[in-house]
Amino acid sequence: MAKPKPQQINPDQVPEMAAAIVKKVKFPMLATIDGKQPRVRPVSPVGTDGFIIYIANLKSYGKTAEIEANPNVELCYLDQEHNQVRIEGIAEVVTDRDLLQEIWDSNNLLKNYLGSIDNPELIVYRIKPLRVRFMLEWALSYHEVPLGM
Repeated sequence: MAKPKPQQINPDQVPEMAAAIVKKVKFPMLATIDGKQPRVRPVSPVGTDGFIIYIANLKSYGKTAEIEANPNVELCYLDQEHNQVRIEGIAEVVTDRDLLQEIWDSNNLLKNYLGSIDNPELIVYRIKPLRVRFMLEWALSYHEVPLGM
């Protein structure tokens, strides 16, 4: 079997290509730390703003305690062609009521599951990126995505 040859890409296209994957992939993997043990699980973002990602959660979930103890997280978006975007960042609790209302109003699953924006179990995290990397399948190396886009 012949070794796949990585596709060459224009570095100027990397931010656009990475953003397209973030938009297309509905269930990225979120990595947290539980003491010394990494934990990874699929999540369903409730909003994005460029590479800032919003994740809803329940306060009683394990990842809530993990993020409280160590807010350093990573999201990995992997599309069907195995292209990936990795977002390293800091998870912070969203407290802005207008932003929470905007997220709530646009998400029927939250409404159906939690009933009210004032449900004490609801917590929304904003993942603020510190580093974003993009890789095409078989490229075997990442491209840095500028954060100021």
